[in-house]
Amino acid sequence: MVQAYILIQTEVGKASTVAEVIAKIAGVIQAEDVTGPYDVIVRAQAETVDELGRMVVARIQQVDGITRTLTCPVVHI
Repeated sequence: MVQAYILIQTEVGKASTVAEVIAKIAGVIQAEDVTGPYDVIVRAQAETVDELGRMVVARIQQVDGITRTLTCPVVHI
């Protein structure tokens, strides 16, 4: 299982709506609107890195109001 934090920038005033929509996507553990340089932080999981990438590109980045994402895979060193 691969987990990652996905940091999202949104259009002004869209953070809450984006977080609500993303929270319903399969594989998303949590989606929260936050303050700071990013507007929404998501924790997601998938079986493989490729599956995680497909989730981000095909599902998360397609949500209306998102301007940029940064995916940070969780590592256990």
